[in-house]
Amino acid sequence: MRKREQSGSGPLSGEGHDDADPPATMAIGPRVLRTGLHSAVGLCLVVALVHVAVVFLAVAPSNSFSRRYGQQINAWVYPLFEQNWRLFAPNPDSFNRQILARTARTAPDGSMRVSPWLDLTAVDRAAVKHHVFPSHTAQNLLRRAWSSYVDTHGADDTARSERAAMMQTYLSNVAVDRVAGHDKGRRFDFIQLRVITRPVAAPGARVVNRPPTPVENRLLPWWKVTVHGK
Repeated sequence: MRKREQSGSGPLSGEGHDDADPPATMAIGPRVLRTGLHSAVGLCLVVALVHVAVVFLAVAPSNSFSRRYGQQINAWVYPLFEQNWRLFAPNPDSFNRQILARTARTAPDGSMRVSPWLDLTAVDRAAVKHHVFPSHTAQNLLRRAWSSYVDTHGADDTARSERAAMMQTYLSNVAVDRVAGHDKGRRFDFIQLRVITRPVAAPGARVVNRPPTPVENRLLPWWKVTVHGK
């Protein structure tokens, strides 16, 4: 019995192999993870550098490079990365704008069923009022969408450039999302906006019960909806 125990402790028993090198497959895992991490970091750095360079070209004075690649620069910057200098030289609005929307759906008999007007501005104000940390989208998304639309369209609401068409689609999508979020389950094929612009009362002016007389009551054309109308 003693001989068997002694023979079992020899090289064939597995003892003495603790210090052996690990298999090659065990070393591949950390190497692959390290390579993937380095690649991801490098890709993030490249994207960040490209983004900074494109945004710089968008806000820099016009030059030969920005004029040559203006279409590509605008496609990257607008509408999500738009930059301006209002942080350093703010230009507060002197008008209050009330944006309303209504929808329409084609009935089985071919007639149009039009909904009442929904005050989108009032919905956003209700989402901000009494909130300690109000949403940025409720404060600025609709307002900035309308400002961008006005900057790219004339009084006849005709898009004469690719950016103008993009701003029109952007404004339409924002309004559609607002209406769909307020009236869940309602299906519609078209949407129309009305924008009422009133002047901001001067400091110290007499407060009256009725709002100031509108300086503009702009009715936009009907726009086809492709998301919530099907």
